[in-house]
Amino acid sequence: MNSIIERWVLSLRRDLLDRTLIWNTHHLRHALSEYERFHNEHRTHRSLQAVAPPRALPETITDPRQIARLGIRRHDRLGGVIHEYQHAA
Repeated sequence: MNSIIERWVLSLRRDLLDRTLIWNTHHLRHALSEYERFHNEHRTHRSLQAVAPPRALPETITDPRQIARLGIRRHDRLGGVIHEYQHAA
């Protein structure tokens, strides 16, 4: 269990705390809850073949024309510290 927690703390520090000035306890709790949601729902994981946990594996795109038309939207969280990307439908 220690290795899992150490990896979580390392990711949290590198992705959030090293880039954010925390003002108070309320701000810290808000930032931690946003990062936790991002980590568990959106961030890709190597152990899951680069897929976020609650999602199924995406379909492979083989047609070059479809790749050229692929649209991506970016959603910033915590003032731009964390970025979420989604396909534009």
